Amino acid sequence: MSSTTPTLPTETDVLVVGAGPAGSAAAAWLARAGVEVVLADAATYPRDKTCGDGLTPRAVHELSRLGLEDWLRAHTVNQGLRAHGFGQVLHLPWPGGNLPTWGSAVARTELDDHLRTTALKSGAIGVEDARAVDVRWDGARVAAVVFERRGPRVDGARAATQRFEIACRRLVVADGVRSPLGKVLGREWHRDTVYGVAGRSYVTSTMTDDPWISSHLELRDEKGAVLSGYGWIFPLGTGEVNVGVGTLATAKRPADIAIKPLMQFYADQRKEDFGLSGELRMPTSALLPMGGAVSGVAGANWALIGDAAGCVNPLNGEGIDYGLETGRMVADLLVELGPGAAGLSTRWPELLREHYGEAFSMARRLAGLVTVPWVLPRFGPAGMRSDLLMTLALRWMGNLVTDEDRDTAARVWRWAGRRSLAVDARPPFS
Repeated sequence: MSSTTPTLPTETDVLVVGAGPAGSAAAAWLARAGVEVVLADAATYPRDKTCGDGLTPRAVHELSRLGLEDWLRAHTVNQGLRAHGFGQVLHLPWPGGNLPTWGSAVARTELDDHLRTTALKSGAIGVEDARAVDVRWDGARVAAVVFERRGPRVDGARAATQRFEIACRRLVVADGVRSPLGKVLGREWHRDTVYGVAGRSYVTSTMTDDPWISSHLELRDEKGAVLSGYGWIFPLGTGEVNVGVGTLATAKRPADIAIKPLMQFYADQRKEDFGLSGELRMPTSALLPMGGAVSGVAGANWALIGDAAGCVNPLNGEGIDYGLETGRMVADLLVELGPGAAGLSTRWPELLREHYGEAFSMARRLAGLVTVPWVLPRFGPAGMRSDLLMTLALRWMGNLVTDEDRDTAARVWRWAGRRSLAVDARPPFS
């Protein structure tokens, strides 16, 4: 078993930057394949992350592959989505198929710490409090990543920042939605397609053990206007629920919303129904690149995964499942390509498009329509009156169609995705 080491490593075969779900999954799978790997992060764990904390059946499936099903079942287990809106309340069970029939919710402070620990137990070497700020190039290849570590405070003053390098033959970048290291490598976020603005908080609730996650699809502001987004209440089984709101925007229709006040307004509206009490705790917010709306996701010996690669569902803001999946996928590809990583610059974007291109393209198109002010008020009520339509929406919007699914709903979704992708001015990951 390896753990965070007080002696900084100076070189490694694969360096993974970012120890969230994507980076920790990549490090765990690489270490289990016998690859030397260092897992570095800017934070000291445990640390928080802006997130709804929900784990869909697709995320549960990936966590089970990592051997964490028993650990996850010791937390809250939910059986589906309770959808609220336009005078209707629908209970939509998780559809199952090739995925589990249950979901969960674990605060990211705990989830990410456990995933990182899983990677370390698998054989990865951990480095904390190390912010990646630059790279040293060897032609087109990254030869090393430059890190900074803040010095401790002495008599109220912070000591000088320590700067050091870790050399690597291959690099995996999993440093989140802003991806500062990705920017150094040339990653660009394109805001002409839909992106998200979200806020999250915790609050005490009598519904903390509710077997359903709740989503309010009729999100209104204090003036009563319907917004292009939704609110959520996810039971954590800890005495608290995760309460949050998210809205969609594009460069043409940017979000002109103060997220934290909107989140407070939403929580105030739900106090009675969900037994909410006390102040909102740890409110945070974030911008979310979605649907692969980034270019520059790979180079000669480096690849971006998870949030850094824009792998966030445009229809529900979910990113944990994609993070876990892309961590496993990039590990498999790096093992296949070997230390030279020949072809990584083209193989990785192709693999992302193969797995997510059609679904992301269609989801971006639908989410973009929702940002048009009249669309949701006009079509939302009709949709909420149909259990069948909302069950299909849950499956499509919740990323619950797998490559193995052959039923009619899956075939329709893939058919629509292919046609959407064919007319994209800028396909996902390009």
